[in-house]
Amino acid sequence: MNFRRGRFREEPEINFIPLIDVLLVVLIFLMASTTYSKFTELKISLPEADAEKQVQRPKEIQVAIDAAGRFEINKRAFTFTGVAAFAQMLKDAAGSTTDPVIIIHADAAAKHQDVVHVMEAARLAQFANITFATQSAGK
Repeated sequence: MNFRRGRFREEPEINFIPLIDVLLVVLIFLMASTTYSKFTELKISLPEADAEKQVQRPKEIQVAIDAAGRFEINKRAFTFTGVAAFAQMLKDAAGSTTDPVIIIHADAAAKHQDVVHVMEAARLAQFANITFATQSAGK
């Protein structure tokens, strides 16, 4: 029972001509409404600094930690007995300076706990400026 015998079915076809017409109208609209302006460079005259170089640098306390866990404060060996004693050594090394910069030179193989001890001692001594010394990779 083939009811569709003899009927030819047309394939649906998409007509692109109206789409192209609409796109051309949009393109013409955009070209007509766009303003073509040339942006010029900003000409800025920067201020000049006439300030003198900083004469006085903050006092630096060099703390070295080697792989074996030995400590040095300003190239003087120190036996670590506790954080409180280490904080007192940092205060002694600072002298009358209220806020020195603590520079930690830790060996790459040093224990993290040793570095944390130095940071904790600096906190107990109320020194907030701590930095780490590094070296650039050799070629």
